[in-house]
Amino acid sequence: MLELRPNCEQCDCDLPPASDYARICTYECTFCADCTENILHGVCPNCGGNLVVRPIRPAAKLLQHPASTVRIRSS
Repeated sequence: MLELRPNCEQCDCDLPPASDYARICTYECTFCADCTENILHGVCPNCGGNLVVRPIRPAAKLLQHPASTVRIRSS
């Protein structure tokens, strides 16, 4: 199950669970759309994989399986 990380690893902007602005790779590295397009050019700097729109977990399922609150920043 996806962690649904709360922030962009590049600029640290907030990415709520229902955000269609979040992008992830297969390792769940998480970035905002701006950083993905303008800085990273669609490629995860951590693993080299592509970044795609993060799926949105339905609100009812968030109650049962909440999003992560751990903020991660790339070095």
